[in-house]
Amino acid sequence: MNTITLERRRPEQAPRAASEAMVAFEHVQKTYDGRTLVVQNLNLSVRRGEFLTMLGPSGSGKTTTLMMLGGFEQPTSGRILLEGQAVERLPPERRDIGFVFQNYALFPHMTVAENVGFPLRYRGVRGAQAGRRVEDALDLVKLTGLGGRRPAQLSGGQQQRVALARAMVFNPKLILMDEPLGALDKQLREHMQVEIRKIQQRLGITMVYVTHDQSEALTMSDRIAVFHEGRIQQLSDPVTLYNRPENRFVAGFIGDNNTLSCEFAGAESGYGVVRMADGTQLKTTGPAGQAQKDFSVSVRPERLCLDDPQREGAENRFPAQVLERTFLGDRVRLTLEAFGAERLIACLPAAEGAAIIPGSRIGMACFAADCQTLTR
Repeated sequence: MNTITLERRRPEQAPRAASEAMVAFEHVQKTYDGRTLVVQNLNLSVRRGEFLTMLGPSGSGKTTTLMMLGGFEQPTSGRILLEGQAVERLPPERRDIGFVFQNYALFPHMTVAENVGFPLRYRGVRGAQAGRRVEDALDLVKLTGLGGRRPAQLSGGQQQRVALARAMVFNPKLILMDEPLGALDKQLREHMQVEIRKIQQRLGITMVYVTHDQSEALTMSDRIAVFHEGRIQQLSDPVTLYNRPENRFVAGFIGDNNTLSCEFAGAESGYGVVRMADGTQLKTTGPAGQAQKDFSVSVRPERLCLDDPQREGAENRFPAQVLERTFLGDRVRLTLEAFGAERLIACLPAAEGAAIIPGSRIGMACFAADCQTLTR
């Protein structure tokens, strides 16, 4: 790649303070009808060079937030800062932002090269300089030699790459991506997740990405902002988000999870202790303050294991009845009943679960570090 025209963000170009934000939302709110807030009191910073994903179900406010950042919507109140400059009243073309839409928004009557070069022509970059930038952008997304084709002559994955090249060709400060992989099949989507992340890391460019696909967010992101009902429920790196959800919505939305009702029973050996409906006590991590009425414990299915006497260190052990067994190739998924009438899911390695049949009673175990108490 010719690094003269597609610039990497070098360390010397980075801000002196690592915490300096490329983007900042300050008390941003958005309503369309004057009554219902689709985005509520949003305060969010995006670090320079970061890949931040806005994740949430439909109607959660993530796309509206992205559109406000891109200039396609205006906030009802609050400020949006780009490198410290307020931009909430600037039109999209004055924000120096690249955008990749879900439908790619390619011009069908233009060639690939013309589509990629369109932002340059708008900015007055023409001739040989524009040609070099277009070639560099196509090379970066592995479409070298396809500049003369029309979008209709490309596959869905290739069209997505053209849209990405067009967003990068003018060296924007920031690239926004709105569900860009939603139209691709599973295998191609997973491949493009890796490719987009590689390009982002190679250039050091700041990206803000919107998706409702949890695995996509976990695969690609430096941090993930989980949206629900117009608010950020949790902002964390993928590992923390998966292993330490901060509330029941996040615990239930990110991957498979067992969220079980319980009562706070005290503390022991540095762990919280909760009491299940049948009186079974479990040691947990997380909030371990005074008892609350609305209390639950969260544990991932893959963190549950068979209660083998030789399995040392598991603080929690309990009996369960097998209701269903599903073979998934490398693992077995069990639907269990435990703690009275609670249903929960366990995922075991296929070799361990091969002999388990529905109707049988088995012993289960888990570590206190894998059980998290939730209070909201």
